[in-house]
Amino acid sequence: MADMIEDGTVIDGVHYHQHDIVIVGAGGAGMRAAIEAGPNARTAVVSKLYPTRSHTGAAQGGMAAALANVEEDNWEWHTYDTVKGGDYLVDQDAAEILAKEAIDAVLDLENMGLPFNRTADGKIDQRRFGGHTREHGAAPVRRACYAADRTGHMILQTLFQNCVKLGINFFNEYYVLDMVMAEVDGKKQPAGVVAYELATGDLHVFQAKAVIFATGGFGKIYKTTSNAHTLTGDGVGIIWRKGLPLEDMEFYQFHPTGLAGLGILLSEAARGEGAILRNASGERFMERYTPTLKDLAPRDIVARSMALEIREGRGAGPNKDYLYLDITHLEPAVIDEKLPDITEFARTYLGVEPYTEPVPVLPTAHYAMGGIPTNTNAEVLQSNTEIVPGLYAAGECACVSVHGSNRLGTNSLLDINVFGKRAGINASEYVKTAPWVPLPENPAKGIRDLLDQVRSGDGTERIAVIRKELQDSMDRNAQIFRTEESLKEVTELIETLRARYKNIQIQDKGKRYNTDLLEAIELGFLLDLAEVVVYSARSRHESRGGHMREDYPKRDDENFLVHTMAYLTGDPESAEAGEHIRLDWKPVVITNYPPMERKY
Repeated sequence: MADMIEDGTVIDGVHYHQHDIVIVGAGGAGMRAAIEAGPNARTAVVSKLYPTRSHTGAAQGGMAAALANVEEDNWEWHTYDTVKGGDYLVDQDAAEILAKEAIDAVLDLENMGLPFNRTADGKIDQRRFGGHTREHGAAPVRRACYAADRTGHMILQTLFQNCVKLGINFFNEYYVLDMVMAEVDGKKQPAGVVAYELATGDLHVFQAKAVIFATGGFGKIYKTTSNAHTLTGDGVGIIWRKGLPLEDMEFYQFHPTGLAGLGILLSEAARGEGAILRNASGERFMERYTPTLKDLAPRDIVARSMALEIREGRGAGPNKDYLYLDITHLEPAVIDEKLPDITEFARTYLGVEPYTEPVPVLPTAHYAMGGIPTNTNAEVLQSNTEIVPGLYAAGECACVSVHGSNRLGTNSLLDINVFGKRAGINASEYVKTAPWVPLPENPAKGIRDLLDQVRSGDGTERIAVIRKELQDSMDRNAQIFRTEESLKEVTELIETLRARYKNIQIQDKGKRYNTDLLEAIELGFLLDLAEVVVYSARSRHESRGGHMREDYPKRDDENFLVHTMAYLTGDPESAEAGEHIRLDWKPVVITNYPPMERKY
């Protein structure tokens, strides 16, 4: 096939497009990258959702930056908190970049028009958030810049408006299912992506010099999750199937305050404004676990403390299986001004009046610390040090690793802006001199065959049943507490589910908006990623951050102060569970903060 394809060409029913840069995903990271790339290169943003429906909009609490508008603060304290919060698995060069560039990242958004809450003298207001401190852990600090409790929603709207102003080319409701790679001078490089257009069922090939993945997380491997139904890890799964590594996949964050029984998130902003976690007897139990930061300790510590309270019989409700978030002591005016969304969630979904009643809460699967490994330029790695030319990733799908084994609240909205920006800048520089990578013959054939196979399947298995069994087992066996026995159980189940997945049948055989078909494809990604999470967790014989092994309860810096790098080495459909996965290790970058005991 020719190196250059005229935009709009249709060959054998496949539509071809050509752009210098293709960004996969239109959430915060993808659109922040587009704002940098768009004015400098022909850029397309390809998204399975309309951009303002992306999951960035669900982020509530704030975006960290040491502006010192309300209290004394500086970026070095922010760096320290990020490193310590990540239980010293954070690459400290990345954390320094995050903290230093946070200030400009907030000011960029303000200049784009984001309506932050303000202090009385007109500055951007800031509030407390878990794990953020002054003077290297001395006391909590107000570092989170916020727009009520809908900060992510405001960021998403602001970025989208600025993309529209710049004339960014969006392909909305185009589901990217594959990345086309070709070998150039002995190195594999991306040549473009293959996408399924939801409205027509047509396939589209987007040829590009550079590809940026910004596809978000994969929380739907769990049953109880704050993640939307669409967060199935497609981008991470595509990278995995291309034989590229995934980093630190065993580390998954469970946010302390999901609505009990539902997982819908109640922001940490509530505790930042003074909300208190209580057990069935009304005790403020976090004082026993973290006397200094109390309810504003890092999320992994709070979630584990909550799970222990329930395990030891101090839970509330008929089954003693949840705890309470109490904001009844706050002024209603403060609640209405700063926490309008989460209070409405409590009323709508649980029928609880937060002015007068504590809200039932339970930890919920929230955020992947691991993902596609990148360096600080957002370039994707194919080994510990070697990059894939022209391939970038940013946001939750990426692992830079700025969050280590536990992300601090408000660092995710910061991450998408700092490293989304870096991805856009570096990709636009790269394409100035990079040659076009030729597409192989019939680049959409693999995906067309996969779709036809799923559509024509006449098996007896149902997608929803297999997905539910996976999610239930992940909740039971690979959530806050893990053991070799529990992880082995879910590993064996995944092997069984893979066999059953070959025998699926979907009800909708059509092409237009065939969500039945797409959920079948998504389930394949979920099975892949759940297996990598569990396999990586089985191999890390220690407890660190979001990974708590009850059979290895202590942190082991001597053997495991390293990043996990997982590689696909065979066909998961034909191999025994785990035999197609190879693990390697990558050193943690340490600059100013050697590992210490983690006290709060």
